[in-house]
Amino acid sequence: MSSGIAELRDSGIMIQLAYQAMLKMDLDVAAIVKRLGITPELISDRNARTPHAAQPVFWQVLEDESGDADIGLHLGEHLPAYQGQVLQYLFLSSPTFGDGLNRSLNYQRLLSDASQSSLGHEGDEIYIRVGTATDLTSSLRHLSECMVLGLIQFFQHVTDNAFRPSRIHFSHQKPSSDAEHQRIFQCPVIFEAAEVRIYFDQSLMAQPSSHAEPELLQLHEKLASEHVAKLERQDIVSKVYKVFGEMLETGQVSLDDVAARLEIKPRTLRTRLTEAGTNFNQLLANYRCNLAKRLLAGTDESIDEIVYLTGFSEPSTFYRAFKRWTEQTPVEYRNQRKSSQ
Repeated sequence: MSSGIAELRDSGIMIQLAYQAMLKMDLDVAAIVKRLGITPELISDRNARTPHAAQPVFWQVLEDESGDADIGLHLGEHLPAYQGQVLQYLFLSSPTFGDGLNRSLNYQRLLSDASQSSLGHEGDEIYIRVGTATDLTSSLRHLSECMVLGLIQFFQHVTDNAFRPSRIHFSHQKPSSDAEHQRIFQCPVIFEAAEVRIYFDQSLMAQPSSHAEPELLQLHEKLASEHVAKLERQDIVSKVYKVFGEMLETGQVSLDDVAARLEIKPRTLRTRLTEAGTNFNQLLANYRCNLAKRLLAGTDESIDEIVYLTGFSEPSTFYRAFKRWTEQTPVEYRNQRKSSQ
């Protein structure tokens, strides 16, 4: 895989919904949030995107802290309805549930860069294949169970509770007891299937939306397209950050160096960063600043080592830059962070 591949990220709304579910379940949210490094800013930022690769850590921490072997099921059971987002509006303004479902699949990247869900047909049933570009959906039991419950709950919400799954397929092994699955899903649940699927009667595709509005549908589809286009423009930022991580320790990193690593022309890189609302120097400064903060607050690395790791040639240059970024010296920042932990 080349270094130009952008890191797959999930919508921040996923963390926010999970956070609300954890509060409902009376879990030790403070301990979970601390272990995961989730900041108050992330919880409140509806435009945030989180690394998809962090899912295994997220679910392991939740299982450890809750002691619940069915934490994915129970978190999914307590998830608030997915509301106030463009995909919800797209569903509601579509003439039927089936039309909204087909339209939303075109914009599933709004939920996750990794999402690759699709529709299939078997006899009198339609199924939704719940899949991703990674194998995490099939390999992480908690993730797949929570995702399926979240989707069912959302479908019930947009169909005024008419949606009912006829059966569920999971690809993970059957747990020692599936009593909770039977209680929560209230339909046959199949384990060790080839794919994660939600089956339902095909008649539901024609279920009319009580909020259907052609003019609003056009507006919502335009809005969804703009959101996806914005994410695509941001891809270049993720790619550049990835290259920074690979090259920074070698010394000064230039736009020409990064463009060469991405196999594009420097002029093209400059243009695409402008379209994403940023520029090379700003990205490099942001990356160095965030890296320096993480190293100062979370490690015992010496200042000299942090100077090297952040790509500065001289400690004095690093000190001036850090003071400009934070209005603190590196030592002041480290001491403040250590005393607050």
